[in-house]
Amino acid sequence: MLYEILFYGRGGQGAVTASHILVQAAIYENKYGQGFPFFGAERRGAPVTAYARVSDKPILRRGVFSRADFIVVFDHRLIQLGFLKKIQVKSNGALVLNASSNVDIKRDLVNAEGRVHVYVVDATRIAKDLGLTVAGWPLVNTAMLGALVKALPVVSLESTEKAILEYFGPRAGKVNSEAAIRAYKELEYVGEV
Repeated sequence: MLYEILFYGRGGQGAVTASHILVQAAIYENKYGQGFPFFGAERRGAPVTAYARVSDKPILRRGVFSRADFIVVFDHRLIQLGFLKKIQVKSNGALVLNASSNVDIKRDLVNAEGRVHVYVVDATRIAKDLGLTVAGWPLVNTAMLGALVKALPVVSLESTEKAILEYFGPRAGKVNSEAAIRAYKELEYVGEV
């Protein structure tokens, strides 16, 4: 089993950090992982792409990919800009969106081989509730990780929490773990596109 996961966000939301934490969680479970970013000029608010691979066997592939099993979108407005047309979602793949449950995703905005399962969580609200903001920007990465590990049970929530605590340290790790737990519990399946 090899899963290729793509994180779309904006600079400052933590997409790159999320990919690294996911890989660390996989390593805790004796799996293999890769996490790496792709972005242009670094600036807050600019689109950012981060890639992750998780497998139960050594990963021989390297570099970016154009087909993904899961796409995690930190700002659902990126969909309207055509970002989901740039990559193909594998059949029975999924989108995990930071949005309210009434978000409407049109099939023509998603490049997919077959059906795509859509999940939503309001990670922005969770981050704001927990005070996870920097310069007014909600840091949604750990909430989105909690949602992802529920939608894609390739790593456990416990391993994800452990990786979050290691990455952020005890104080910041505690509140970020809480964001992951809340998103895990609040994730909603809203159907297929």
